[in-house]
Amino acid sequence: MKNTIAIIMAGGKGERLMPLTKDRSKPAIPFGGIYLLIDLTLSNCINSGVYRIIVLPQYKSQTLMQHLEGGWNIFSPALHHYLKIAPPQMMEGEKWYQGTADSIRQNTYLLKQDSPKHVLILSGDHVYKMDYARFKEYHEAHNADVTIAVIELGKEVAGQYGILEVDETFKVRAFQEKPKSPKTIPGDTGRVLASMGIYIFKADVLLDLLKRDDRADFGKDILPGMLDTHRVMAYPFRRENKILDVSISVDEDGILRESPLQPVRDSGYWRDVGTLDAFWNANMDLTGVDPYFNMYGRHWPIRTYQRQHPPVKTVFAQESGSHARAGRALDSLVAHGSIISGGLVLNSVLSYNVFVQSWARVEESVVMENVVIGRHARIKKAIIGEGVRIPPSFKIGYYPGEDRKKFTVTPRGITVVTKDDFPE
Repeated sequence: MKNTIAIIMAGGKGERLMPLTKDRSKPAIPFGGIYLLIDLTLSNCINSGVYRIIVLPQYKSQTLMQHLEGGWNIFSPALHHYLKIAPPQMMEGEKWYQGTADSIRQNTYLLKQDSPKHVLILSGDHVYKMDYARFKEYHEAHNADVTIAVIELGKEVAGQYGILEVDETFKVRAFQEKPKSPKTIPGDTGRVLASMGIYIFKADVLLDLLKRDDRADFGKDILPGMLDTHRVMAYPFRRENKILDVSISVDEDGILRESPLQPVRDSGYWRDVGTLDAFWNANMDLTGVDPYFNMYGRHWPIRTYQRQHPPVKTVFAQESGSHARAGRALDSLVAHGSIISGGLVLNSVLSYNVFVQSWARVEESVVMENVVIGRHARIKKAIIGEGVRIPPSFKIGYYPGEDRKKFTVTPRGITVVTKDDFPE
């Protein structure tokens, strides 16, 4: 991957993730307890051998930039490895990034400095594992000018994605951006072939396109216009992507067993967490005995900026009697600095410095950092934002009608609470 540069789009406003994106962009949203969303894409780059990375932030980028500067300063200039952060610099006129293509057009000077053979274009707010080296091999084997990673999705969500039509060789024949009446997969009337927003271009083709075509977006403008003039291929992600790792299990005798290195189940996992419901779902996919998305792989580690906090602590172990209380976290992820003080956490994801007080119960919820959950409080199917202090005996997620009067409630019924909802 020495001749490849990765460009990560990290400027999304994340309007459908409000109120979580009130003070930060989508790629800077916390995920899985200790990560930000952009960590998934950056980890894919490192694990794939991509060590030249350009991140393009835009809106509300301070949190993101602090995270990258604090935790991703791992590259060696002596080896010509780098992570460059390139907010809008008005190099091509006084304007913000107008779209995915325009953001790269405004930074072509960074590409020309290194003269790469291929340019990998990625999104900084998706949850997935992907071996970009396999993606590049496929791209080169098919002599494509651009290759688009695609995934099968239900046609009911087609209006949120670019939808492709391909021939039997996966050469792209048509590309529709967010169509109302999508063309389904031949022989499968319920699914469509959706763009994942992941592309690899021949660098000279990309630069020529951006020079000749001043339109703003790849999916809406550039890619549909290439079909008659360039070789555009689709990369079937679930079929081709193979993440090799060991699987660990306990046999019937209680002995820990480790399987040989092999493709793991979440090789085909991909989530665009563009809505509050999708964000909650993706976090819930991390919990349980055999999670749908496993962050504990040994050969495909997910990296982040590790905060300096003490270990998780559970206190009180009185499980019987009139005042029974026990601090427990079951089928959950709990980040450093958290204290489960006589409360119960079930199927949830807790970030840094969460304090669950006695007799409180947190179930199927995502809790951001520095949250205090008061005694006897009950939280179910909720997203609790950073710094919230839940009063004693308060209930969230049990009475949707009441929740809608006070908080944001998603179409699926997930209650979203921020510190603005509990002004001090």
